[in-house]
Amino acid sequence: MLEIVQAGGWVMLPIVICSIVALAIIVERLWTLQERRVLPANLSKDIWAFVKDDNLSRTQIETLHDSSPLGQILAAGLNNRHRNREVMKESIEDTGRHVVHELNSFLNTLGTIAAITPLLGLLGTVIGMVNVFAAITTHGVGDPSVLAGGISEALITTAAGLCVAIPSLIGYRYLRGSIEALVVQMEREALTLIEALLRKQYLDTAGGQGSLARLNGVDE
Repeated sequence: MLEIVQAGGWVMLPIVICSIVALAIIVERLWTLQERRVLPANLSKDIWAFVKDDNLSRTQIETLHDSSPLGQILAAGLNNRHRNREVMKESIEDTGRHVVHELNSFLNTLGTIAAITPLLGLLGTVIGMVNVFAAITTHGVGDPSVLAGGISEALITTAAGLCVAIPSLIGYRYLRGSIEALVVQMEREALTLIEALLRKQYLDTAGGQGSLARLNGVDE
């Protein structure tokens, strides 16, 4: 393997570095974007149980915020649960933009690697062919071994660039699709929370007004 890298010339160095970075990004994002880490099971149900019992403290909301990306979004809504729909929705959307940005961390780098490694391979091909023509100019075409070095350099760098670019592009597309699916689920959970909180506000207000009316009736 080392001999192949050396035969590819100096262009192989950035290609090897890109392959290491791409692998690290793909492994890290696959670990971070697991559904159980982004969307913990029964999180919304547990929150709603606390809300219904009026047993939701500031500490619990902060713990929720630190627990997961979905927790950050739901915590934003709970911090404004006594406000109107527009305020709750705006706070959730603002937090959601930050969460999505965090989920997309390093993906631009991965996409860049997928785009530039074929170009690096092409650069190696051009350099190899330049070496071939330089060898022809110096030694002529009578000795094939003189040309083999340049041709080998051209083919190795092209193959290496493609071997890095193809998995990087596959990983990039897969991760982008995973993030889009997670975002849709988080939006659904956030909207469900908003509707539930508004329903509770309405019921609490209606119940309070009914109690006041009954009290007024007794006083009369």
